[in-house]
Amino acid sequence: MTGNMLQFVDQAQAYPAKRDASMRAEDFREIADRYGAPAAEEQAGRCSQCGVPYCTVHCPLHNHIPDWLRLTAEGRLREAYELSNATSTMPEICGRICPQDRLCEGNCVIEFSGHGAVTIGSVEKFITDTAWENGWVEPITPGPMRGQSVGIIGAGPAGLTAADLLRTAGYEVHVYDRHDRAGGLLTYGIPGFKLEKPVVMRRVDRLKAGGVVFHEGFEVGRDTGLEDLRTRHDAILIATGVYRARGLLAPGVEAQGVVEALDYLTASNRKGFGDAVPAFDDGTLDAAGKRVVVVGGGDTAMDCVRTAIRQGAASVACLYRRDRTNMPGSPREVANAEEEGVEFVWLSAPQSFGGPGRIASVTIARMRLGAPDASGRRAPETDPGNEEVRGADLVIKALGFDAEDLPRLFGAPELGVTRWGTAMVDNATLMTSLDGVFAAGDIVRGASLVVWAIRDGRDVAGHIDRYLRARAKSERKAA
Repeated sequence: MTGNMLQFVDQAQAYPAKRDASMRAEDFREIADRYGAPAAEEQAGRCSQCGVPYCTVHCPLHNHIPDWLRLTAEGRLREAYELSNATSTMPEICGRICPQDRLCEGNCVIEFSGHGAVTIGSVEKFITDTAWENGWVEPITPGPMRGQSVGIIGAGPAGLTAADLLRTAGYEVHVYDRHDRAGGLLTYGIPGFKLEKPVVMRRVDRLKAGGVVFHEGFEVGRDTGLEDLRTRHDAILIATGVYRARGLLAPGVEAQGVVEALDYLTASNRKGFGDAVPAFDDGTLDAAGKRVVVVGGGDTAMDCVRTAIRQGAASVACLYRRDRTNMPGSPREVANAEEEGVEFVWLSAPQSFGGPGRIASVTIARMRLGAPDASGRRAPETDPGNEEVRGADLVIKALGFDAEDLPRLFGAPELGVTRWGTAMVDNATLMTSLDGVFAAGDIVRGASLVVWAIRDGRDVAGHIDRYLRARAKSERKAA
């Protein structure tokens, strides 16, 4: 077994080569091509085949990583794909957008030994892209039809995962989404340079071909209420994600040219599809030729700064109130952004926005790190007397997202929510306060990673299946 493995001493770590920063900043293609087969096999062969695979332990999906690395190193790619696909409904998407440096690769044993982690994400992407090219990704084949239906609200990663598994189990599945394309943030939030849209659309098309019915452009609360959906279906899954942008309290924040991150990213992605986007076409959400300031330090902020570069911004600066070490965004994304010309202004926060009417400048307060806050991170505090003014034509607020007011939005005041507005569920079943209504993904855990949404979609599909089986059994007995 080890003939192809344990090569980490002789074989250096090598990620797929990134395109030159000046070239990749001109388009929305992914910044690196995938491995060729020999390189993928060589990199997979660096795995040490640990007795306790910390990569698997720290993967939310608990993927069988050492096993499919071994199969890849042995050239058994179809088997590697089948094993990878056994725990993940969209491994090629996780391979592209998971922060592996914080999850599997960040906990790789050979990383700790100083040899550089196995390039798990890049190999994962290679395996499933190869499977698509060779026709190994099989269509959904539903099991015996059960005569029961599930309505899923939200076509993001949690909803799509649950739809896949429930349809395979033999249920009629209807997915309702407010957007005109399925995918949620995979489609409209994440830029193409991290996740090209055909990669998402082929997953959606597979679900449609397998009999999942999509109701796109359908907004619960506008087109119908939750109670109506409950009468149409035997179970409901709420997988809406969290979309309410967190606010920023500062004088002048209402000025024209101060925009929300998701509005900005959605407009850019729609243009990539060839849509007419009036707010982009009139320049409101287009960074071309502008001095851009992005406020925030997470992955959404990284998506915004790198999008602005590609739109031809005159300059792009990112303000973050802590330092580089304490930044929540992926270090790899920060490095990519710096290579592409983004300026990071650490320990800084907007104090006010200057107009009049339209944004012209941002007054920046310098920050310092004080005592740890409730999370254990050192809390930022203003460092008086160190303000500066920076010119700005477009300010993008990327401060994170909270849950929308679902009880009001869905016309369901009896739907229980937490003090953060997220759906309240029984942790053992993922059912909400309403019988037969489940919830999963960010709408339960708050804004999080795509891989966690996929995990939640997988888990809730199992709970819904058990609930519907028990319900059918009870109805048969009653008859």
